[in-house]
Amino acid sequence: MKLEARVPAGPLADKWKNFKASVRLVSPANKRKYEVIVVGTGLAGGSAAASLAELGYRVKSFCFHDSPRRAHSIAAQGGINAAKNYQNDGDSVRRLFQDTIKGGDFRSREASVYRLAEVSMNIIDQCVAQGVPFAREYGGLLANRSFGGAQVSRTFYARGATGQQLLLGAYAALNRQIGQGRVQMFPRHEMLDLVVADGKAQGIITRNLVTGELKAHAADAVLLCTGGYGNAYYLSTYARGSNATAIWRAHRRGAAFANPCFTQIHPTCIPVSGEYQSKLTLMSESLRNDGRVWVPKQSGDRRPAAKIPEAERDYFLERIYPSYGNLAPRDIASRAAKRVCDEGRGVGGSGLGVYMDFSEAISRLGQRTVQERYGNLFNMYHEITGENAYGAPMRIFPAVHYTMGGLWVDYHLMSNLPGLFVLGEANYSDHGANRLGASALMQGLADGYFVIPYTLGDYLSQQKPAGPKQAADTEAFWQATEDTQKRIQRLLGVKGKRPVSEFHRQLGRILWDHCGMSRSRKGLEQGIEAIRTLRQEFWQDVNVPGSGEDLNQSLEKAGRVSDFLELGELMCRDALEREESCGCHFREEYQTSDGECTRKDEAFAHVAAWEYAGEGKAAVRHAEPLKYEEVSLATRSYK
Repeated sequence: MKLEARVPAGPLADKWKNFKASVRLVSPANKRKYEVIVVGTGLAGGSAAASLAELGYRVKSFCFHDSPRRAHSIAAQGGINAAKNYQNDGDSVRRLFQDTIKGGDFRSREASVYRLAEVSMNIIDQCVAQGVPFAREYGGLLANRSFGGAQVSRTFYARGATGQQLLLGAYAALNRQIGQGRVQMFPRHEMLDLVVADGKAQGIITRNLVTGELKAHAADAVLLCTGGYGNAYYLSTYARGSNATAIWRAHRRGAAFANPCFTQIHPTCIPVSGEYQSKLTLMSESLRNDGRVWVPKQSGDRRPAAKIPEAERDYFLERIYPSYGNLAPRDIASRAAKRVCDEGRGVGGSGLGVYMDFSEAISRLGQRTVQERYGNLFNMYHEITGENAYGAPMRIFPAVHYTMGGLWVDYHLMSNLPGLFVLGEANYSDHGANRLGASALMQGLADGYFVIPYTLGDYLSQQKPAGPKQAADTEAFWQATEDTQKRIQRLLGVKGKRPVSEFHRQLGRILWDHCGMSRSRKGLEQGIEAIRTLRQEFWQDVNVPGSGEDLNQSLEKAGRVSDFLELGELMCRDALEREESCGCHFREEYQTSDGECTRKDEAFAHVAAWEYAGEGKAAVRHAEPLKYEEVSLATRSYK
């Protein structure tokens, strides 16, 4: 397997500019002869489909929702980063780049991160032109607030519904292209396989979730924009339907899977309330601008928050990380919360929680100002917990929120399989071992609006346009359809006694216990063995009622959980092989005396990219070395 990053030559600040100046082009007349498949309609997929259709390509867009508006991007709350420096507080493209590299604990590709910071400013202009209602200052300028891992205010926001507003902007652009006939939309279709022929990605196999029909779709290029795989943990902040099937099936067809163990744990989630809870809800990181995080100083102190005097409170983030305080990066803040709970100082009935207190902000700013900034988030907290966060602190605890790992891509966002491009959270490229808050929306829109129009054209310019594709006429498409049908029949044919959700819940517990906020060699080895056993039980005793010829949500879930069972083992193995601590990957054997990460740059300053070796065979680990021209590898400190 060749992992050629294809980073342009020249100084870091000039790489993207030089690439755009020398990129190979497709003429407007020829663009109409190429067909492109885009799977996923979130920020990355929606913006990519709209942008490519606007350029003249014929686009097929697929989502498993009933509408593109249902994509999980709509759930993003706090904001989107951009180096506009509207606050005149010293921000710049280089500072955003440096914060992102440092935030990822020096485990991301330098050139890709610089490009992300560089195009961030264009994103805001694009979204304002689309009518996205960003918050504004009294004088009319766009407002900014701070997020973790930064000492400047660079996050643009629309109260606590930024993802929704950005997605509606992309959706409007996509709808315009649908109306003009340049995008053919396929809602309620799930991608179940990637078709590879002549060494290139040439199409996909989908299942109509309403009728059960399997259909092959051919194209000159395939774009996967299907989000992350955090639902492998069962309990997460992801939408219940979010899954890894598209990227995992592409991995089984030869696409390298990079850094699967890099899973972000977000520190401000509403704590688990019961054994049979099916998902978790995030409280935006933006709340940490005004919310102060604390626990009682005394272990076992179960008094209500109002009964604990100021002198007996430990504002532990402010104490440990005085330079950043409550805006310490997510991985660091999450581990700090776990430590104080492990010491017996957690709050709530389970003891797995810390307070996020707004009393000081309300006293300083007034409740009306706090409501203007965060009102919908406070309302959501009240709806879920029945508690009034204006009168008592919120209770929060870390939870799975994002995955930095994903399919390996080069600088062009193309996987090691020619013709297969991967955008947004589905790829691994920009965040390293930890994502800074408000950078996910930035990456998705950067990839879709400003990167893929150039890099896809560069690829297609070397492919002879063949006009409309006839997928069913080729052996590769027939074989992929047959393989998909066999997998469906295998799931239906087990006829066991245990529901799919039981296996998913057990897998999530294994991953959380052994490959969650804290990992160890012994725990990971136990996790791998437990997942293998669980996978055997799944194929012997799962109960999938109904048939594959109609709407069957149990079948949908079974296919996704079977993929999670395979991916979960790879996550643990990747964590086991990476014998260091970096970002969200915290190996207990590799830590400083005060509980911080100990990286091993001489051995692990690389991307781990895994090659699928076949059913029942161990995946093969490859490495892309990470070379830094303008960043000095340093111990990451926020103190």
